[in-house]
Amino acid sequence: MGKTDRSAHTTTDHDFIRRWVEERGGKPSHVKRTGDKEDPGILRIDFPGYSGKDSLEEISWEEFFEKFEENELALLHRDMKGDDGELDRFNKLISRKGREEGDEDE
Repeated sequence: MGKTDRSAHTTTDHDFIRRWVEERGGKPSHVKRTGDKEDPGILRIDFPGYSGKDSLEEISWEEFFEKFEENELALLHRDMKGDDGELDRFNKLISRKGREEGDEDE
């Protein structure tokens, strides 16, 4: 019964995003074979030990946030713990333009 608020929230705050990801053991990443030397391509958050092992490659936070801002993205996430006490890893990078009215930045 460790579950709390199941609703998702959005944020564009770099410090919050970095903290949220790192607390859950995640790393800033991009999809391999997308982009080029100047552009990291499709951004993702990689949680080692999950399905991204063969398709994702770690990048620096600087590269991640540069592309994040260039594409006007926001992080959709949940802040809760499951019954096992693990922090929820649910996240999705979405367009800021697609945010629902009433969503709040962290």
